[in-house]
Amino acid sequence: MARILICYYSRSGNTKKMAYLIQKGAMEEGVDVDTLDVKDVKIDSLLGYDGIILGSPTYYGLPSYQIKELIDKSNKLHGKLEGKVGGAFSSSTNIGGGNETTVLSILESLLIHGMVVCGDSSGDHYGPVSIEEPDSRVEIVCIRYGRRVATLTKRLHG
Repeated sequence: MARILICYYSRSGNTKKMAYLIQKGAMEEGVDVDTLDVKDVKIDSLLGYDGIILGSPTYYGLPSYQIKELIDKSNKLHGKLEGKVGGAFSSSTNIGGGNETTVLSILESLLIHGMVVCGDSSGDHYGPVSIEEPDSRVEIVCIRYGRRVATLTKRLHG
């Protein structure tokens, strides 16, 4: 069975809520999902997943230090994450608060690892974003994203 890690950092709880909504969608597709706070993720454990989705609040248009530290430490796995499915999501305080730049920053790192990224032609193209607490639109987008990433992961890693 395909395995996905949803790893997040959340100070206010908003990014954590998004992580569990994405988990709900992924589990609907019949994949095994671990949803963990970044502090509970060991770098070498990334090798045991077929898909990795990272979520962060937006700080000055970039991921939090905690997510960035995980990404920086993942360089020891360079070349070993190739072909895994990757994804990203973010929350911020206001519109234009840097959500898309945060998501893209995470995706750039995953692409450097050689990971396959799942986009979306409708909705939040790069990955789900929320302004403050997830509302009904964000709930729908997160669940859909979880399904889409899980479907791609199953296709590539059965």
